[in-house]
Amino acid sequence: MPDSPTVGRRERKKAATRQAIADAALELFLEHGFERVSVRDVAERADVSTTTLFAHFPSKEALVFDREEEVEAGLITAVRERPEGRSVVEALRAHALKSWVPVASDPRLRRFAALVDRTPALREYAERMWMRHASALGAAIAEELGREADDLACSALARFVLEVPTLIKGRHDPSAAVETAFDLLVHGWRSQHESEGAVKGSGKG
Repeated sequence: MPDSPTVGRRERKKAATRQAIADAALELFLEHGFERVSVRDVAERADVSTTTLFAHFPSKEALVFDREEEVEAGLITAVRERPEGRSVVEALRAHALKSWVPVASDPRLRRFAALVDRTPALREYAERMWMRHASALGAAIAEELGREADDLACSALARFVLEVPTLIKGRHDPSAAVETAFDLLVHGWRSQHESEGAVKGSGKG
């Protein structure tokens, strides 16, 4: 059995290769457009074979969303390994502040978002990915709360949470935007924004 340093070096090399491929792909896609760049072009830019490329990424679209497994794993971990006494929603709030705010503040995000928005294949891939994340997160929340895997409330919460990155994109203060979104999840619209006198029709005979 290989010793742990050897395993560590192998895994680091594998991760470095994967990152190099993803970086090369994004550079080319931003420069020339997704449709005009081939998988072979990406492999050549990254200085790897197409076989190596496909060993890391199952499709051309996956090259753009190279962190999808990491993103999903982070959400599940936030729920399952939250500190004792912390609610699921508060655990996801903490995760959003730690993981999503830096991304929302990255000046490269606008170019990335534009690439996805103008490319039908990438939009479709992103939608399928979003649904996979929502399904996995909803199931994890349900498991933690001892409910059925398809529990409606847990599924709805997962979907609301996964809208947060889109909602905070382009905001002047992403952290404040995250707090507002999660305050709404925790407290609800009425307690946040409506007093009895502000409800439509109140006070009318």
